[in-house]
Amino acid sequence: MRIARFAHGKGMSFGIVEGEPGAGPQALTVAEVEGHPFGKLTFTSQRWALADVRLLSPILPSKVVCVGRNYADHAAEHGAEVPAEPLLFLKPSTSVIGPRDAIRLPSQSRQVEHEAELAVVIGPPGARRADRAAAERAIFGYTCANDVTARDLQRSDGQWTRAKGFDSFCPIGPWIVTGLDVSDLEVRCEVGTDLDQLEVRQLGRTKQMVFDVPTLVSYVSHVMTLLPGDVILTGTPAGVSELTAGDTVSVQIEGIGELVNPVVKADPV
Repeated sequence: MRIARFAHGKGMSFGIVEGEPGAGPQALTVAEVEGHPFGKLTFTSQRWALADVRLLSPILPSKVVCVGRNYADHAAEHGAEVPAEPLLFLKPSTSVIGPRDAIRLPSQSRQVEHEAELAVVIGPPGARRADRAAAERAIFGYTCANDVTARDLQRSDGQWTRAKGFDSFCPIGPWIVTGLDVSDLEVRCEVGTDLDQLEVRQLGRTKQMVFDVPTLVSYVSHVMTLLPGDVILTGTPAGVSELTAGDTVSVQIEGIGELVNPVVKADPV
């Protein structure tokens, strides 16, 4: 099931995306559900063509928990060791944007890079000190994410909050997919100035993760309580590279879909 959050002429709603996986927006519809999808799904009578609505970030998390160096090839490209335990950091909720929203390059950085990642969405009742089985039950679904990073600031600051935390530095979407086996999915990132000729920058598979998804959810839950709607970013494969104004960046994950965002210069401070 694909669960979207979207804006339409009457406001904002959650809905179920209907149609064949991989079909274009013109061939898909979204059926509105009452309230929040964490409860019992009750459909309203409203239905739109996907092309006629604007997709938003599929969830508004209280926090985004990220995992660093969870692909050995990504750690190696930065000359870093693979950690013995998951390496955690946070992105603020204000960094979250949705499909087609602009990634804004801050004036403080001269080297902003993409990081394509599988994102885990936590469902009710959340997770606290969860073992592996409880961690698996806490997973509501999955979506695509881009852990946008000011690499020069990450190096100079010695910690990652500023480098990872700028507004617009956490695109997620296009929707949440439930019931998906994520043990071996392709993770791809393409970048370019021409939507029809994007260059592949990252290409990996989730089976290359050092720590798998249930391990990560359990580990994080022993550090902090995970609330329904919280998001965990599971790390990025090798191939991260610089974004420049005018680029379009596409994150594609097998079985989920494609998250596309333009890149622009941020307004001067």
